[in-house]
Amino acid sequence: MPIEFLGIAATNDGSETRARSGASFDKDYTLRLARAHEDNGWDRVLFAYHSGSPDPATVAAFVASKLDRLKLLLAHRPNVSAPTYAAKVVATLDQISDGRVNVHIITGGSTADQAAEGDHLGKDERYARTGEYIRILKQAWTSRERFDFAGEHYRFEDFVSDVWPVQQPRPQVSFGGSSAAAYAIGAAESDIYALWGEPLANTAEQIATITDAATAAGRSERPRIQVAFRPILGATEELAWQKAEQILGRVRERTGALPAAAIDDLKNPENAGSQRLLSIAEQGDRFDRALWTSVSAASGGRGNSNALVGTPETVAAALLDYVDLGVDIISARGYDFVDDTIDFGRYVIPLVRDEVAKRDAAAAAQTTLKGAARVAA
Repeated sequence: MPIEFLGIAATNDGSETRARSGASFDKDYTLRLARAHEDNGWDRVLFAYHSGSPDPATVAAFVASKLDRLKLLLAHRPNVSAPTYAAKVVATLDQISDGRVNVHIITGGSTADQAAEGDHLGKDERYARTGEYIRILKQAWTSRERFDFAGEHYRFEDFVSDVWPVQQPRPQVSFGGSSAAAYAIGAAESDIYALWGEPLANTAEQIATITDAATAAGRSERPRIQVAFRPILGATEELAWQKAEQILGRVRERTGALPAAAIDDLKNPENAGSQRLLSIAEQGDRFDRALWTSVSAASGGRGNSNALVGTPETVAAALLDYVDLGVDIISARGYDFVDDTIDFGRYVIPLVRDEVAKRDAAAAAQTTLKGAARVAA
């Protein structure tokens, strides 16, 4: 199967290593970054969500109206709207983009950020709500007849949408989480399960857990697997690691300037994914071919923060190790969004795609030979 590449659709130039230079929504920068992805071999970009950030659905519509090929992944949290409304928003975006929109459902890993928008449910309740939300989205996108829903978190009667996705039967739903509740809901309901980059052994364990949970939920196949990294590239291994240390220094400088309460939050993250990353970092700073945990440790394991460091050839080989585990989608973003997007697209994506294509061709040829042998017998 061809590998897919997912980037980030940032709305400004701020990152862990630099303060943004302008407003939170810089239209020119947003479009420049999206074009960097479209022009350099990426398949899709994620429009992220935070309680105070620019609205990702509106930004996605803006990008969709300007670019013709780049696919879009809309992050959405169930606490901000009814699922029937969200289904119409996504279907409308799919119409605007001619079938290029998927949705990433975020259950919410920060109680404080959920509360900022009036959501006071506990973690397990949030996951249960997410399960209902995804089921309603799927039915709203595919049902041409009115339907009712009566769950613990949502109840409505006689709903039918009058706007349908271009994609058939519907857009794909991705989901992430590393707790027991997350595995149960995501494995049962999502099309794509998103993981943060961890050592190969840990990722293999997570994939096995998701596969088992999908089977327990009655699915014949598990969700496709997505894994996320922060690539740090150099023309040589030495230059790549020099760059990595410079990035680490800037991250430490910025996090060190945070208020005491924020620093305490970094050291004691609430969500299971960040806890996993910090636990791994305590075991060592380098794993496998190129995985580096020091930036993750410095940033509290927030988000996608484990790096792959090395030449394009080294990073491509490391990514292929994850492909061998069964990973279908690679999510990546650097620290200088535009330049790192271009470099990764030019120098890493072709290496990975070419090798995956060779493996697929070899597998197809082997299948053909086996078929011919059976016929001859």
